Amino acid sequence: MLPEKFRGMLRGSGAAGDSKIPSQSSFYLRASRPRLSERETVAPRQSRGLEQFFSYIRGQAGLSILDVAGLNQDNVNFITSLGHKLYSEDFFRSLQEAFNEPDLSDQSNPGRIDYFLRQTLNYPDQSIDGVLVWDVLEHMSPPLLAAALERLFRILRPKGYLLAFFHSDDKVGEVPNYSFRIQDFNTLMVSQRGVRNPLQTFNNRSLEKLFQKFESVKFFLTRENLREVIVKR
Repeated sequence: MLPEKFRGMLRGSGAAGDSKIPSQSSFYLRASRPRLSERETVAPRQSRGLEQFFSYIRGQAGLSILDVAGLNQDNVNFITSLGHKLYSEDFFRSLQEAFNEPDLSDQSNPGRIDYFLRQTLNYPDQSIDGVLVWDVLEHMSPPLLAAALERLFRILRPKGYLLAFFHSDDKVGEVPNYSFRIQDFNTLMVSQRGVRNPLQTFNNRSLEKLFQKFESVKFFLTRENLREVIVKR
């Protein structure tokens, strides 16, 4: 059972502030924060990584899924329609709040790293079955990324899965920052919401090293030069 602090806003059965954990069709949101503005250019794309993520959990119900890209009603509707609980965090907004840097480059302060983790990944150990990380990890410095992955490893249950996207061009100066909206088991609606300077770039070998504590890592390369990564706890 998750602590009281995570029962911020409920949809499905139960009302906001209900003292009981609601049914598996409910939606959890730790904090209600406005999303970053998004451009209106939206395009559908097939996602092998998303297909793999859902194939691993298909046929199960009542799982706890964490989406770290902020509140997204399409994702809420899709995940809860499968009978799962969805927890939402906004990593990009929390990065800006924790480090007070528009370019997010000052991410080595241990106190600020601890603050960021308490704001975004303060979940009980082995309480989450799957994490939708999307494209946020390449915007973290090595110290912050190591701490975040250690926390993600702790909160994921054994055999849980993580889906992350990385840009495959390691020589690019700026990369698009996307919003990902789930349409079905293998289709995403992708919209660009600006550009960012990645703090790190990765190839297959460096990603295998990054996730070496996990049981397995699988890669899929897309036409947008995104490397989709499925990681098994």
